[in-house]
Amino acid sequence: MEKFEKIISEAVKNLFDIEAAVELSRPEAKFGDLATNIAMQIVKQIGKNPREIAEKIAEELRKNDNFAEVSIAGPGFINLRLSDKYLIEELNELMKSPETYGKSKEYENKTVVTEYSDPNPFKVLHVGHFYTSVIGDSISNLIESAGGNVHRVNFGGDVGLHVAKTIWAIIENFGGENPDKLAEIPINERSEFMGECYVLGTQAYEENENAKSLITEYNKKIYDLHKKNDRESDFAKIYWTCREWSYDYFDAFYDRIGTKFEKYYPESATAEVGLEAVKEQLKKGVYEESNGAVIFDGEKHDLHTRVFINREGLPTYESKDVGLAIMKWDEYHFDKSIIITGNEQAEYMKVVMKSMEQFAPEMVSRTLHLTHGIVKLPGAEKMSSRKGNFLRAVDVLDLVSEEYKKAQGKADNKLTLGAIKYTFLKNRLGGDLIFDIKESVNMQGNSGPYLQYSAVRAKSILRNLNINFEYSDNLQTDFDKFERILLLKLIEFSDIIALATKELSPHQICTYLYELAQTFNRFYENSRVAGSERESLRARLVMIYAEFLRRGLKILGIQIPEKM
Repeated sequence: MEKFEKIISEAVKNLFDIEAAVELSRPEAKFGDLATNIAMQIVKQIGKNPREIAEKIAEELRKNDNFAEVSIAGPGFINLRLSDKYLIEELNELMKSPETYGKSKEYENKTVVTEYSDPNPFKVLHVGHFYTSVIGDSISNLIESAGGNVHRVNFGGDVGLHVAKTIWAIIENFGGENPDKLAEIPINERSEFMGECYVLGTQAYEENENAKSLITEYNKKIYDLHKKNDRESDFAKIYWTCREWSYDYFDAFYDRIGTKFEKYYPESATAEVGLEAVKEQLKKGVYEESNGAVIFDGEKHDLHTRVFINREGLPTYESKDVGLAIMKWDEYHFDKSIIITGNEQAEYMKVVMKSMEQFAPEMVSRTLHLTHGIVKLPGAEKMSSRKGNFLRAVDVLDLVSEEYKKAQGKADNKLTLGAIKYTFLKNRLGGDLIFDIKESVNMQGNSGPYLQYSAVRAKSILRNLNINFEYSDNLQTDFDKFERILLLKLIEFSDIIALATKELSPHQICTYLYELAQTFNRFYENSRVAGSERESLRARLVMIYAEFLRRGLKILGIQIPEKM
């Protein structure tokens, strides 16, 4: 639409000597292909009736051969119907390079670090980690498709109170520091074992003063074993073994859902970097001492105050995030750093970023924090890993797979993941998500399997056509109703890619692909392709449609099965 917005802006400039920002929309088909309310926007500057202004603009636009019809509606809306000449030119562009048509250059030659998922070792992956992983993958894919050099990274707490709680429960369970007993835990039960120990340790920390004191001591001990690189003591053997179990568990899950990270930043590494930075900036007045701790006074910036070094001299989550930001900056010197977390981290991250802005403004200016809500099943209450009543990531895979089998008789990993990923991505980022399992596998609804089937069907149609798809710039034709509607929807692809990339909003692509598939179905129901006198043109429309489905689903991280 940018081309037409420019044409209209130039018409306004020529007529009224005004610089105006034109925004086009797509009205109902009976009114036209495009519409603008620019006449009403410039009423105050012109001082005339908006319909009179619209008529003058329309008269000017009728001279342009890109438009077959320019009409006025209501108080001054301008409706535009595109000419066959323009549509033929655009079809030729689509045919020339459907694999690059509409490709955004928003991130061309830019280095982007995307950080997401961020699970903590010694705990179980829950549905939130799954959700964030899918979102992070898709946003990373969007940026890559726009020319960006993307580095996917992960961050998690291999030190901290949650680790000490889990270790405490393991030691209690084993009747002391007996690392040999870890060998008795079956491989497929290790993650569950650690998750249960975390819940027990959390309860003990909150209800038992002796346990709380011991857990606090373990917390310090865990930091010390990293400083000393202790791997020989019984306590250290328990720690390092369970840490490795966690990473193996993460890798297995990420492999199952098709997620790959270039680097994992453990808090044990970022803690020291952050601690050193906070202490250095303490001397310069960025941070300040308060009751034996080191804080950042966020209230001076209309935020809240947070502790960066606790009274025991240990770095808090805040210092670890400072260290993480510095390490990412030093390693990648990024053009953009994107951090994706749950909404509950929004105010926390504002304080951390504001503190770093005082001594690393360029790094902070290039950092974007995106947040999302929680995932719940219909009727479920908010869940918590500390209480042990959460929905595990693997539970979601199993539940959707079972539902798909009930609905279709069988399921494979591509179809299960297609259902889950599309459900996660079709909603605008930010709000909570109610995950309707039955709807996620509905082959007639707005679902991943519906689009996967649409892509498989398109490939099947193409296989049955004996057409030479080589590009030709001599294609001249008129268009019937359904060909025209489909072509207009295909042309919209470039605008959707540009918008989704600019806003980092995969849901825009989901909406478009669903509408495109519906448009194609109406076309195919009413327009015979194979053996028709218009086979050459219609086959090309099918080919472009199949390619755009492939490109869109690839950005969403959804694979197309060979058959369904």
